[in-house]
Order: sequence, then structure tokens, then C-alpha cells
Amino acid sequence: MVRVYFTFIRHGESTDNLHSIWAGWRDAPLSKHGMSQATALAKAHANTPYTVVFSSPLMRALGTAEALQQAQNHRKPSVTTSLLLREQHFGVAEGQPYRTVREPGLTLDEHFAQGIFPAVQERHLKFPNGESRNDMAERANQAIDELLIPYIKDLKDRIDMHEDEYHVAIVSHGLFIREITNALLRRDAKNAGRGTSKGISHLRNTGWARLVAEITVWRRDMDLRVHIVDHHRTEHLSGLVRQKAGIGSMAHDPKQKDIRAFFGSAKARHYQDISEGTKFV
Repeated sequence: MVRVYFTFIRHGESTDNLHSIWAGWRDAPLSKHGMSQATALAKAHANTPYTVVFSSPLMRALGTAEALQQAQNHRKPSVTTSLLLREQHFGVAEGQPYRTVREPGLTLDEHFAQGIFPAVQERHLKFPNGESRNDMAERANQAIDELLIPYIKDLKDRIDMHEDEYHVAIVSHGLFIREITNALLRRDAKNAGRGTSKGISHLRNTGWARLVAEITVWRRDMDLRVHIVDHHRTEHLSGLVRQKAGIGSMAHDPKQKDIRAFFGSAKARHYQDISEGTKFV
């Protein structure tokens, strides 16, 4: 039996997460605190031998994925981005204030016409030019078919290596992770007839969950057994404190040198070439 462990990770805190707005395909960066979360996550997973990291290309997810990659104590896995792993698209509501309550007497379309975008609960509903949850579920199945299943099938060539466990990380977004974990669970025949609420939901920033796919029969339509082995794991965040004076809420700049490295030693200070353009915050 071969087991493939799929670890689904929600991105670190973004600057948009600090505001009550609809933020799906908006490409906000990690905040400084979000980068600290990603670093803590990466250190906690440093000894998990990921063979590949799939990631949404949005900055908040990709920055988290790259931190995970760089902290690996084993061979550094590749990071593969895919548009299929993006968050739900909120269409014209992107960047608009988030609301949960509708105005009395207004239809949903009348809300939209007035620039008001209350949350919709029904799976088939969506904001103009956006995605419904049903649309996102279709995209999640496409991601499984185009990213995860091909990875599993490629393992057939590795069986002679006598390895029976493989680890894959998927760095994505809260709502999408709920859909793709539900879709993956339903690839197990015994789960196929169940409802659509079994996926992993309400992950915190850099919270993670792990599903295992067990393959016992290699054939064109693989016989998969899929179940959850870890969920809502956040112990890596224990003791992590947001930087004060609003610094933690600022956007993380990956090009910015760590000021602690600059002031690390008198020798380093003496030979620092100011032409490098070090920034101070």
C-alpha cells in the first residue's frame, strides 16, 4: 500500500485580512505578522519531507509556500503554482466592505445595484462576475484531476524504490481549502454519496490539515481510500506575538533586509555597503 499525505495550509495573514472586505482574487501581500506566521509554520514542518509544494499564485499564499520550501531540512521541494488554487472570486465585490446582513425590503440584485454586497449562503449564488461555491467546487475537482491525481499516478514509477509514504503540501485559501478537501474526500467511493459539508473549514491563518490517500490497486481508475488524519493544527502559532506600534500590520517586503542582520555585529556594521540600499523601518 502506498500512502500520499496531502497537507492543506491556509496562507499567512495578509494586509487585506486586517480589513472587513471581500478579498478573493485581490493580490494583497502578507503582513509582517503574516510572514512571522509563515516562518513559524515552516520551522514546524522542516522535517516533513515534502516532495512538492503546490501553491496559489496570489502573494499571500506564494510567500507562505516559499517560506515552507526554504525551511525544509530535506531536499528542497519544487514550488508549483496554479491558478486553480486561488480563493473564491468575488467579482465586483472584490475590495468592497464585507456584510452579513441584508437591508430589509431589498432583493439581492437591488443590493448589488447599490454597491452593497452581503454574504450569500446559497451555494449557487454569486456576486456579479464572480464565482459561486458550486463554481469553486468544480474548480477544486479540476485541481485534483490536473495536479493531485497526476502526482499519484507518477508514483507508479517509484514503487521499486520501496518507499510507501509521500508528502505533498498545498498552500491555498480558507474557502477553497474547504471545497478541495471535500472533493478529495469524495474521491473515496465510500464517501461519494455523502453531502458537501465534510471538508476542512474555518482554518486560521497558517492553520493546516492533512488528508491521506491510500492506494491499494493501481489501475486507470485508482481505488483510493481517503480520510482526514489532522485538522485545524495551529500549535506553531503558540507564543507568537504581533509586533507593536502597528509594525506587525504593515506589508511584508521580501526585498527588505532584516534590520537585525544589519545590526548583528560591529564587524557587520563596519563593512556594510550602504550602496546595497538597506531599508530601515
